[in-house]
Amino acid sequence: MTPSKLTASEASRAIASGKLTSEALLRSCLERIQEQEEQVKAFAHLAEGPALKVARALDQMPSKGPLHGIPFAAKDIIDSHDMPTSYGSAIYTGAQPFADASCIALARRSGGILLGKTVTTEFANLTPNETRNPVDITRTPGGSSSGSAAAVAAGMVPVAFGTQTTQSTIRPSAFCGAHGYNPTTGDFRMSGIREAAGTFDRLGLITRSLEDIRLFRDILLFRPPSVFEIASKAPRIGFCRSHLWDEVDNFYKSEIEAAVERLKLAGATVKEIDLPIEFLGLPEAHRWVSSFEFARNFAFEIDLHWEKISQRLRDGRITDGLNCSPERYFEALMTIRVAMENLPKIFDGIDVIITASTLGPAPIGINATGSASIGSIWTPLHLPCVTLPVFKNPEGLPLGLQVLGPLHGDDKLLADAAWIEHSL
Repeated sequence: MTPSKLTASEASRAIASGKLTSEALLRSCLERIQEQEEQVKAFAHLAEGPALKVARALDQMPSKGPLHGIPFAAKDIIDSHDMPTSYGSAIYTGAQPFADASCIALARRSGGILLGKTVTTEFANLTPNETRNPVDITRTPGGSSSGSAAAVAAGMVPVAFGTQTTQSTIRPSAFCGAHGYNPTTGDFRMSGIREAAGTFDRLGLITRSLEDIRLFRDILLFRPPSVFEIASKAPRIGFCRSHLWDEVDNFYKSEIEAAVERLKLAGATVKEIDLPIEFLGLPEAHRWVSSFEFARNFAFEIDLHWEKISQRLRDGRITDGLNCSPERYFEALMTIRVAMENLPKIFDGIDVIITASTLGPAPIGINATGSASIGSIWTPLHLPCVTLPVFKNPEGLPLGLQVLGPLHGDDKLLADAAWIEHSL
């Protein structure tokens, strides 16, 4: 197999066995980038020369860890000491941080090679930059982790870091046909990542396999590598349509419903679950909490660089945030807390929830990133989640299946998701 098509886990094993060198893997990824980047535009900064230098050095030394010689990319709101970080904004073009974000430092400590920084929407919000969906370049890759999802899906790099405040890891992963993962909020350190709304911000992973998610999860938790296994018995599944079901693409709905029947035949117990009335207020609560925090986090840019902020961001998130009183903010936080108190009841008798990852396939056009409404239900609850690239519509566009687990149930979630993926 062409090295650039390997998952990170496959490449790691090949390098450890001597069947592949780090330099050969990196060169294969660079060849793929040369083929695709002009159209896809996934990278904000590509460090070809420095990365090759590191790869050659790694090939001459004992293994540093499970990522020895594996290239990865990072969303351009994640600081790196040797590459610029521009946060998707003209305000910070060419800005050079002093230190690596914790996630980059931990990946490098384990032998990973930072190949470049991937394009993000402006301050990881709504205004897109130039990235296109590699499946169909007339369509959005989603956002805000646009470049990370596009780079992985296009075969440019096996793994990329993204972030999620609403649906910024799950949506682009689903649109581009990759695996996307958000941990239980708080599991991964956010040091060195530009905060949008700290209540919701999470470091996410975009990969080609669930095994790669487990590999990187171990590294980011700084724990010994574990063996990735598919769940040994069929999970108890809760199927949730949610109150947004009528807005979901009809073909996509039929695919999910057919998948439910296949999972039953494979041995899973599946029951339909309805969300309590307390969940209806989550989208509005998410709006006010995220806007309140965002507007205060970006006080410097608002006061000194207002003219360099996009009109969309000014009129949307910033205006909402500046108009949101502390009282409304605290009330929204309480709405979320009340909803979270229902989680033990929802997960009683089930291991995971399955639902749509998006409302449908990636829309045509690159001036918007697609609806994030599904994320405004689930992200405020802080639950771990993955999207599995198990469906395609009649046009060949990817559609994901979202699988969510209980708080701090990430390891079992990944094993159960592997069972689901294998069964489908």
